Amino acid sequence: MNTREAIAMRRSIRQFQDRPIADEDLQAILMAGIQAPSGKNRQPWRFLVVQDEVQRAEMVRRMRAGIAKVQAQGERTGSAENSARIMEQAPVTVFILNPHGLPPWLVHSIEQSFQELVDVQSIGAAIQNMLLAALDLGLGSLWICDVLFAYDELIEWLGEPGQLVAAISFGYPNESPAARPRKAFDEVVRRV
Repeated sequence: MNTREAIAMRRSIRQFQDRPIADEDLQAILMAGIQAPSGKNRQPWRFLVVQDEVQRAEMVRRMRAGIAKVQAQGERTGSAENSARIMEQAPVTVFILNPHGLPPWLVHSIEQSFQELVDVQSIGAAIQNMLLAALDLGLGSLWICDVLFAYDELIEWLGEPGQLVAAISFGYPNESPAARPRKAFDEVVRRV
């Protein structure tokens, strides 16, 4: 499979088999993330791997506590509970932090805002590399931004300084979803 085929074939997987991921496969996925391009070669990522059953249970407990707190404030949490269920089922979840970043609600200088924007773009490249590497290894993945609903709970539990950006759950897929609809080329592309 070439790169364009991999991009076209990649799907968000929300059902995983109860089957562990080999350490060498997980390492290959993480190495693909490390090899991503980054602005000024800052490599603004830290990958925190959760795969132990006890740690996975605590991760999900923290996720659900954060969701409940947001809901108690009268805010909608969309698909966050479903994301927690998927994280609970997946054999591996990787949290991605920007060690240079601040929580998004804190006041940022213009320079900090610009740098964090570049860092988050770089982290997006690392995430896409990991998603494609997982596909190449026969694994499924789900890029999860709903972790932001439990930002405080997860960042405290992870015990790492920096800005929580996202998580990715990995595992052997237990589904084969069809491609999601995409906007028409002419709707999103304009030549200037």
